[in-house]
Amino acid sequence: MRLVHLSDLHLGYRQYQRLTPRGINQREFDVARTFKLAIDRIIELRPDVIIIAGDIFHTARPTNTAILHAFQQFANLRRQLPEAAIVLTAGNHDTPRSTETGSILGLFETLDIRVASVGPQRFLFEDLDLAVLAVPDVPGGLPELTPDGNARQNVLVLHGDVTDVVPRYYAELDRAPLQLTTSQLGLSRWDYVALGHYHVHRKIATNAFYSGSLDYTSLNVWFDLSEEDDHGVKGKGIVEYDLANQRHVFHTIPRSRDFHDLGPIKARDMTPAEVNTAIERIVGKVKGGIDDKIVRLVIRDIPRQVGRELDQRAIREYKRRALSFHLDLRKPEQTRRDSAGAPSVRRSVTEVVREHLSQWELSADLDRAQLVALGLKYLGEADAFVSATVGVTDLEA
Repeated sequence: MRLVHLSDLHLGYRQYQRLTPRGINQREFDVARTFKLAIDRIIELRPDVIIIAGDIFHTARPTNTAILHAFQQFANLRRQLPEAAIVLTAGNHDTPRSTETGSILGLFETLDIRVASVGPQRFLFEDLDLAVLAVPDVPGGLPELTPDGNARQNVLVLHGDVTDVVPRYYAELDRAPLQLTTSQLGLSRWDYVALGHYHVHRKIATNAFYSGSLDYTSLNVWFDLSEEDDHGVKGKGIVEYDLANQRHVFHTIPRSRDFHDLGPIKARDMTPAEVNTAIERIVGKVKGGIDDKIVRLVIRDIPRQVGRELDQRAIREYKRRALSFHLDLRKPEQTRRDSAGAPSVRRSVTEVVREHLSQWELSADLDRAQLVALGLKYLGEADAFVSATVGVTDLEA
């Protein structure tokens, strides 16, 4: 019996102020197109079971356009695979803040899709001798995660934050009400565990995976790209899993748009003309040009007066050509004078954190080196978050 697992569709996601000729936000259109490609791929694979592990929509109140597109694609999936067992669980983005609002996900039950949107539900598919425990990411605490002893195959689908897998920076960036550890999942009790919430494909165990999102819809896409590089992931996609032989294949879905994280340029002691030349050179090296792509260029140690004198006409042209061109200007370390009046460099946050962590009293079971390394890692991730969530840095601040 073969299973396909996908999650974090985020239909209705919007970013950047660029519209298609039909007046739809370009990134919303990209995400919708990626979902269609994923559905087409699932139909080609013809699995017995399809698991969607949450965040079908980017908001709990999606637009009519997003709802219609989702319904059309799920209807096509059901039409092409009439015998498949399809289970859908709600993520934190799907869940209304008020319980009185209700969830739009119930709409898909009309397509013979099993939906868990209010609380945990166990779905039985007798013809497959399969039981699926679906745990949505809603307030209320963690239910008892136990398989059905009467079913030959048991699958757990859960949208939430597995705290010893998901980076803490990401968890703070997009909080999930449901948190648990890998030991609480009870991995050995399940034939497969399908996880949603974390946007990067990750193997947790032989039988447990985060499938990752279908497109780059995080608050910090640059962190996603960095995580994918670190873990050797080739992009976004879906998981195919054979329950009989415990083999999995990650099928990548073609990227809707190219992302390029350029630089950084180290601008200390550079003139405005030299920085302009460096920008032009590094932008010119982008294969195929920057047109319609999403681009970030970090410039470090650039004084405010140099930033003010950059070639704004050229920067505006880059912004016109790219879907998004984010020029991230970062000021140099500030200097201060000590009590004797001599200039000195103010210690960086990294230096201060390292010193404090090195001096803290720790219990005997804690590894100080690991604590320091973890603290510095979080600082680096926070730095990446700041650069991704602001526009051109205000050098006058």
